[in-house]
Amino acid sequence: MFEQVVPINKERHAKKKVRLSSDFHFAAKFHLAYLTMAEFVRAASTYPVVFLEDKANDEFRPVALLGLDAGENLFVDHEGKWSASYIPAIIRRYPFALSKSDDADRYVVCVDEASDLISDTEGSPMFDDDGNPTQVIENVKRYLGELQQMDQLTQEFTQFLVHNNLLTPLNMRVNAADQVKSITGSYVINEERLTNFSDEKFLEVRHKRYLPAIYAHLLSLPQIERLVSLKKPAA
Repeated sequence: MFEQVVPINKERHAKKKVRLSSDFHFAAKFHLAYLTMAEFVRAASTYPVVFLEDKANDEFRPVALLGLDAGENLFVDHEGKWSASYIPAIIRRYPFALSKSDDADRYVVCVDEASDLISDTEGSPMFDDDGNPTQVIENVKRYLGELQQMDQLTQEFTQFLVHNNLLTPLNMRVNAADQVKSITGSYVINEERLTNFSDEKFLEVRHKRYLPAIYAHLLSLPQIERLVSLKKPAA
């Protein structure tokens, strides 16, 4: 998604503007999108929500499956329009992102300078004539800050799932576009293990407010059939 990410500063971006656009061509080859726990309920109405193992960071990350093959987003049409009612936050935040500063406890707002949404002539300015951040940047800071907080809560959620042995590999075969495809490499919550929790452990899950996310995830899995129907060639 990101090609040329740099921290935003008034010297480098004083004359830069940000265009609002509904063109999602930049995401046309993303077959998955990371989600925060807070997005599960809305995302589950459209996408299968599964978990991927991030071995580099020794953790699991929840994602929305956008396609059945790498490099394929079934929700972006040839005009760049997103064909679902909910768009994952990681997609909506583009071309902005947070990056850790040299001080590990701080984050800086960055922008992808290679994005077509950054312009010298069109859009809303990032800085005013006095070099102060405009409302555009202030809104981005607030939005990214909220996402960072949700991401932290999501990490705690997935750590709970791992520590309580609730994740199990997903292995299934589907008929899509006249081909039998195997869906592997992702993980789902094992409902039977959850059901066998002690009353005390189940109350802990409720107390942590994980139940809506867990049930949204489980209810999302039949959305794989939606991907299959989108994948099938037109008659």
